Amino acid sequence: MSDVQFKKQPKGFATKAIHVGQDPDQWSATPVIPPIVMSTTFKQFDPEDHKGFVYGRSGNPTRNMLEKCLASLDNGKYCLTFASGLGATTTIVSMLNAGDHLIVTDDLYGGTSRFLRLVASRMNIQAEFVDATDTDAIVSAIKPNTKMVWLETPTNPSMKVVDIEAISKIVHKTPGIIVVVDNTFLSPYFQRPLELGADLVMYSVTKYLNGHSDIIMGSAVTNDDDIHQRLRFLQNSMGIVPSPFDCFQVNRSLKTLALRMEQHHKSSLQVAQHLEKSPYVAKVLHPALPSHPQHKLALRQCYGHSGIMSFYIKGGLEEAKTFFKNLKVFTLAESLGGYESLAELPSIMTHASVPAEQRAKLGINDSLIRLSVGLENIEDLIEDLDQALVAAVATKK
Repeated sequence: MSDVQFKKQPKGFATKAIHVGQDPDQWSATPVIPPIVMSTTFKQFDPEDHKGFVYGRSGNPTRNMLEKCLASLDNGKYCLTFASGLGATTTIVSMLNAGDHLIVTDDLYGGTSRFLRLVASRMNIQAEFVDATDTDAIVSAIKPNTKMVWLETPTNPSMKVVDIEAISKIVHKTPGIIVVVDNTFLSPYFQRPLELGADLVMYSVTKYLNGHSDIIMGSAVTNDDDIHQRLRFLQNSMGIVPSPFDCFQVNRSLKTLALRMEQHHKSSLQVAQHLEKSPYVAKVLHPALPSHPQHKLALRQCYGHSGIMSFYIKGGLEEAKTFFKNLKVFTLAESLGGYESLAELPSIMTHASVPAEQRAKLGINDSLIRLSVGLENIEDLIEDLDQALVAAVATKK
């Protein structure tokens, strides 16, 4: 494996993930593992006198504990959690008013694209999709009614890397525009957008932050007091909150986040390097590869890369389907970021709702396969991909 030099990780990330918000002294019984508080309501001593909790939708000790820990991982002041990643997206976009304009990365999660095109548009919130790797294109898209710039980097599924710092500096020259970064693909372990000038970072916690494919959740982190207050009001008013049990589970998962991400990084890079040499693969998309068009930006901006990557199989839909049918370790399934390895075909799965002309423009065709490289033995993963590729491509010749 080549020695790829990303940013050096500063000390303390794993320690924060294990300790912040977890002080046993906050509970009367001082448990080392924080408890789950399932109560939907809380006793008050007087109509205006309580211990900080009134009703579960407005606040819960288990949820607050998780939010405090998540905020620390992005070096943020505030975190809010939601019932799903799209719940976080819905709440963030709800900060806008009818007639507002937002600029969006053209290549992004299909669910975000669907929400903006088919739901937010009905509320007269105008989303303009732009290739965010072109900073000038972002500047040109800014209008008098632009109130938000929504970035996703690396993008889904084309793995384009966007310069968060450069775009944030340029956008902030125009007052009143909020820069949001969907950081789901890398987690705060490998990329911390607030450090690069973003106003708000959001996650599908379902993915790497939880990492066990058993919880649906979203989150948003910010250092801005006003943004926090607006989002906290919306979180309570819209009711898109996670359950205390789910918060407990994610809090548990964070304890191994640093270890998991390091292994995802090592394994996905080895898979990418191997596939790049395969005679059955046309192209590999992985920011850690020197062949990636934004490779140097990724090294400058990130602390490493996760298990998510894409590649073009030689052939088309028939070869892709045969490839999936022959996989034995990788599972054909949507989602990503769990300990298990997954493979999917974005064109007819995660990105099927994206208009055909936009998919064609972005290169999301029936040959593009997205992998979520998990934590299995790397030898088994490479062997599985090789035999499936041979079955799909070599036998067709």
